[in-house]
Amino acid sequence: MTVTLGEGHTPLLHAPRLSERFGVDVWLKWEGANPTGSFKDRGMSVAVTRALEDGASGVVCASTGNTAASAAAYAARAGLEAVIVVVAGGAASSKLVQVRAVGGRVVEVEGTFTDAYAEAERLAADYGLVLVNSTNPNRIEGQKTAAFEILEQLGGLPDVLALPYGGGGNTKAYARGFLEAAGELPRLHPTEAERRVDTLASAI
Repeated sequence: MTVTLGEGHTPLLHAPRLSERFGVDVWLKWEGANPTGSFKDRGMSVAVTRALEDGASGVVCASTGNTAASAAAYAARAGLEAVIVVVAGGAASSKLVQVRAVGGRVVEVEGTFTDAYAEAERLAADYGLVLVNSTNPNRIEGQKTAAFEILEQLGGLPDVLALPYGGGGNTKAYARGFLEAAGELPRLHPTEAERRVDTLASAI
């Protein structure tokens, strides 16, 4: 049984104003069109499918939001328990609403994301749950399909691919997808977001 919610096949949208502003041809892969609003859904479909095939009773992850919502939704689809470990006060409330709406269990810990991840690893080992963070190789296998789609939608390899960067799993997935399907890589620009408090304050 493939655990799916209809993820993938997301639009590649041309951005004419950005293209004009920067003097290059800019396209945006709209991964917000995935079922829980995140690119995480591609990999979670594969990870939860394999967990179900392997007879797992549930899945566990550490998350600040997107992974939590995705893991809970796909676990619910599969009829598995989902345990979501978050840092107290550190997860997006809208994503935790998604988790609870589908029956996921939220466990709060004090500290940092590293502490949450360590607790998720402990729960996986102690209770036979499958860890579905991006360290799970099946997540990478699912997420690489976005690269396949870009190649098909563009009709070839892009010159440059800019990606948000967190732990590096998504960058690894795109790289694997391009290498497998095209045999080469675009220039990759993984970028970590910077929170500008002064900018936020002036915008409120």
